[in-house]
Amino acid sequence: MAAQFGMRLRKGAATTAVAAAAVAALSASQAPGVTVDDHGRRTASEAQPSPDVTAGDGAATGNSPYYTDLPPLNSPNPSPTPGATGTPVAQGAAEAGIPATVLDAYKKAEAELRASKPGCNLPWQLLAAIGKVESGQARGGRVNADGTTITPILGPQLDGNGFALIKDTDGGKYDGNSSYDQAVGPMQFIPSTWAWAGRDGNGDGVKDPNNVYDAALAAGHYLCRNGWDLSVPADLNQAILSYNDSQDYLHTVLSWLEYYRKGTHEIPDGSGSVPSGRSDDGQKANPKPSPTPPAKPKPPSSGSPTPGAPPSGTPGTPSTPGSPSPTPTPTPTDTVDRLADAGTAKLTAMAGDPFTKKISTKAVTKSGKAVGKVRVRFTVVGDTDTTFTGGESVATVVTNSSGVAVAPTLQAGEKTGDFTVRATVVGRAVTGLDYTATVTERVADSVVRTSDTALTCTPGGEFADQAEVKAIYKGAVADKVAVTATLIKSVLDPTENDKGPYFKDADGKAVRTLTGLTTDAKGLLTLPKLYADDNTGNFILRITTAGGATLDIQLTVAAPDSSSSPSPSPSPSA
Repeated sequence: MAAQFGMRLRKGAATTAVAAAAVAALSASQAPGVTVDDHGRRTASEAQPSPDVTAGDGAATGNSPYYTDLPPLNSPNPSPTPGATGTPVAQGAAEAGIPATVLDAYKKAEAELRASKPGCNLPWQLLAAIGKVESGQARGGRVNADGTTITPILGPQLDGNGFALIKDTDGGKYDGNSSYDQAVGPMQFIPSTWAWAGRDGNGDGVKDPNNVYDAALAAGHYLCRNGWDLSVPADLNQAILSYNDSQDYLHTVLSWLEYYRKGTHEIPDGSGSVPSGRSDDGQKANPKPSPTPPAKPKPPSSGSPTPGAPPSGTPGTPSTPGSPSPTPTPTPTDTVDRLADAGTAKLTAMAGDPFTKKISTKAVTKSGKAVGKVRVRFTVVGDTDTTFTGGESVATVVTNSSGVAVAPTLQAGEKTGDFTVRATVVGRAVTGLDYTATVTERVADSVVRTSDTALTCTPGGEFADQAEVKAIYKGAVADKVAVTATLIKSVLDPTENDKGPYFKDADGKAVRTLTGLTTDAKGLLTLPKLYADDNTGNFILRITTAGGATLDIQLTVAAPDSSSSPSPSPSPSA
């Protein structure tokens, strides 16, 4: 986020050292070596922060402040009996308790991600660790029965005063602030992230960042994007840093993750403790002075760093008031002038199929030189249910040494028509590049009957058997393909017949053309029952699929066989 917002929220070096020492002590006090979960996977005790790990696509929270309290150094095992109360001080097993509704939301989110993105291996304990650090488990579980916080949980406004500068993106819809964005809810999403990452976790039809079920599920999907496998330490680190781009944040979340893995228990809603330490304590103690009249800055005390936000200039670099700010070194992102297409082919796919072509975008300077190590965000826009593989509508890719970013594979939904994929540079206000993609309807190239039973009927009766057909496309079953069934006059005259066999509509009236029919998942379609009027003879039922495949089925209406009965024996002679 440093390139995007011009500054990063960091704690002092002393705090970093304390956090690192506490993490080391925590690991040493709980279990030697590498720990594994119930599935034998390596867990967070091995996932130590790496100094070269960077965030993937900004931060869910806009790098907002967070709670810095670390877990106790003793393991929470054995867990106390359910309902046991702890002290308000963050010590011992009491800190392992998670409010009931909040804990339920984490576990439900894990279950949904296990089904929808099994390769992510999201543990609910990671959601619990982030929830602890972001909001103290929704302020100790102060939520109502459906999981919505009793009072809003808002971070400070991101106005550049010691924090990132993010001007309003939601008109105050979520945070009540129409000037600047603020992190919202138990998982502290900023509105611009919630706009695409939000989920409905409690099934009420609303995506509400203030609801712990919605927020937990959204956080799970956010952490599972980019193909990350959270059982892999490097992926785990990147996912956490994408939530808040701070090494101190990474240390703190990993500490709570390891702590919760050792054991936790449910406590009543509203009875949890709220952490006390905050990463913005310095900013809160030293607010930005009023601009009118401008306050003359005072030099810092000898040997003490100036609290609050770093001045303008190189992100994170303090300077002495009154001295000229150092000229920042341009980042690769700063040099991007525009995005150019990098040879993207025509983007077309049939509904339900993956697109065979991918979007390629190139970041270039004003002189046309390629720019590597730039994050390009691809966003699916328009009235479509097409997504990138994994179900996300947003994906971020870093350009390679040739300046090219290749978007993930698009997976076509069921809605047909055109939509747009927009490529933009993360952290740089350059005009985006739009790509048009098209989803066509499902088609079949052949259709066959599944039985060779003759379809016959007597005048005025009903056919005993129903016609069943199977649609095929390129040798495979063609599912969800539109089918039309028409009783035609003859093979040479495809107009609708006005006599002979017929279907019935919902009112029982005769109809001889059926539309809106669709093959099932096996490519099969069983037609409704057929009836006959008083006309006899052979008739044609024509089946037509999307894509132009046709099949003619013969129907026969004939009077019953009236072979004469044997003559009675002559009367015996007298």
